[in-house]
Amino acid sequence: MSFDGVEENAAFAKKFDFPYKLLCDTERKVGLAYGACTDAKAGYARRISYLIDEQGKIAAAYPKVVPSEHPAQVLADAARA
Repeated sequence: MSFDGVEENAAFAKKFDFPYKLLCDTERKVGLAYGACTDAKAGYARRISYLIDEQGKIAAAYPKVVPSEHPAQVLADAARA
């Protein structure tokens, strides 16, 4: 999810060949709720991530995400959840 609009997210997904759609949070409501920003006028979201289990509960929180390492970390945590 990002603060970008539909067109920007679609272009980003196409550029990096994502097989899924990206969610837009242009009003920063989700970003504010999850701590990705502290202001509704923030230009960018902090790189944070949450692993949400099948019951909709947060199974793990990642306050600092290193993109090159994060997928393996989430997959390992999901296997344990």
